Amino acid sequence: MAAKSLRSVDPHTGLVATPVRALLRREPVTVAPTTSIRDTAVLMREQRVSSVLIVEQDHLFGIVTDRDLRNRAIADGIDPGHPIMDIATVAPLTTDLRATAFDALLLMTRQNVHHVPVMDGTRVAGMITATDLTEQHTTSAVFLAGEIHKRSSIEELQQASARIKDLQRNLDAADATAYATGQVITAMTDALTTRLLQLAEAQLGPPPVDYAWVAAGSQARCEQTAKSDQDNCMILDDAYDAVRHGEYFKALSKFVCDGLDACGYMYCPGEMMAMTDTWRQPQRRWKQYFRGWIDEPEPKSLMLTCVFFDLRLVYGRASLLDEVRSDMLRHSQGNSIFLAYMVSNALSRRPPLNVFGRINPARSGANRGKIDLKHLGIVPIVDLARVYALAGGYPAVNTYDRLEIAAQSQEVSEQSARDLRDALEYLAVTRIHHQVRQIEAGVEADSFLALGELSNFQRTQLKDAFLVVQTLQNVIGQRHQAGRF
Repeated sequence: MAAKSLRSVDPHTGLVATPVRALLRREPVTVAPTTSIRDTAVLMREQRVSSVLIVEQDHLFGIVTDRDLRNRAIADGIDPGHPIMDIATVAPLTTDLRATAFDALLLMTRQNVHHVPVMDGTRVAGMITATDLTEQHTTSAVFLAGEIHKRSSIEELQQASARIKDLQRNLDAADATAYATGQVITAMTDALTTRLLQLAEAQLGPPPVDYAWVAAGSQARCEQTAKSDQDNCMILDDAYDAVRHGEYFKALSKFVCDGLDACGYMYCPGEMMAMTDTWRQPQRRWKQYFRGWIDEPEPKSLMLTCVFFDLRLVYGRASLLDEVRSDMLRHSQGNSIFLAYMVSNALSRRPPLNVFGRINPARSGANRGKIDLKHLGIVPIVDLARVYALAGGYPAVNTYDRLEIAAQSQEVSEQSARDLRDALEYLAVTRIHHQVRQIEAGVEADSFLALGELSNFQRTQLKDAFLVVQTLQNVIGQRHQAGRF
């Protein structure tokens, strides 16, 4: 089966394989921390740049942009003779010289920044801007994220979120990889979530204790499409007291989950959301959850692991999640009983192939004659990758990343990991094409594909993808029976 490489050039997102170094056009424009605001502004005018880096002895101290000069100096009446550090952004987000332009795109999109210093180790190598990326024919993702961060009401966010479907259509039209599409669309969900949290805090006041807003499921894995439910939770600092702080976090989580629903991210049917009391708990309680699920992997626990073993920070204090994840991986790695249950769960969904190896569509129900690409194709690969990650104790969450790490650590052979990545790419792209056709027809997007939508050649590729999944399911089943976990 010929599938597009994950690292191949993506003509829409501005070259997934293009290194950041290729976007650097000049040496970085720098000033010392003691340089005055006036002298910095003069230098920016002379050099015709919209930002400068504050550097001393090759150490990056901060960044100042045109916007900082306007908003933090002139508008606030700051004496232009003051040192530039008075209005600088200290310890700015950076990217590595060896990162890709796509990595920089995601950083700008998720963090709503338009200037990013480029580092070569600890040395400043240059600066890239959103304009540099637009000149590489990128998506409008950076600018849509910027629009989201400017919105000040649910109604305005609804208007911005309506453009996400158009963004997916544009990605599809430009032959973007499913990997790139998932990253970009998920970045939009992150931007909406972040803005909703900011609006909630503005309305309710600052949080009484630290918290982490955490994405679960496909959002955590950065594998969303424009049609997604919401899966999220909150990890609260252990200083949380239900009597004193409970109402605040209940109101904040409800505001955000209601806002996401209004923006097209439907409430989770299983109520796995931060607005559900069970999934809004202190860090110590989350550690207890995971230990219980691992030590007593009964059916409900296994269902929960498929959601909550895929977690990623969206907003708040990172260490709250990091410590929970580390504790979870210590308990799951090498736990043969738990992993055996996880393998059984991963084998519960089989590709729709009959005994002769032919595709077998649903024979009855509302989706008669159709294939469920998500639950019978994509989810089984996600489940396999999760087992590999848990068996090896790896913190990666994205399915492609999990498979790559699993191959490097020999949890699975390099060839098998490559086959699974290619199968996932083909199934996910096929699903995206199907959803875009539905969006253009004004029909609610889903994952149920009628074989009539495919050519004979495409059906052969689909069958090959299912065969890859079926084969690797059989391999992990035999490995489990042989006790090799």
